[in-house]
Amino acid sequence: MTLEGLLIVLLIGAIAGWIAGVLVKGFGFGLLANIVIGIIGAFVGGYIFSALGISVASGILGSIIVATIGAVVLLLIIGVIRKATK
Repeated sequence: MTLEGLLIVLLIGAIAGWIAGVLVKGFGFGLLANIVIGIIGAFVGGYIFSALGISVASGILGSIIVATIGAVVLLLIIGVIRKATK
């Protein structure tokens, strides 16, 4: 992956993390943490969709959708684990 590609993934992940934080009320961790989770979720979402052979609209919008879904899944998993350990 080129430096430009990595920066694009980080930006898309940051946007996805913010969107996921808005969508998943009660499981968020604050803006900065949600953005970091979104960046990780971008990679998770890309892997999940690729492994399942699911294709989403191409381009930036498709990438944001996949990354947001990955971030939401990650936020929910982390939130459930966090609640279970309290």
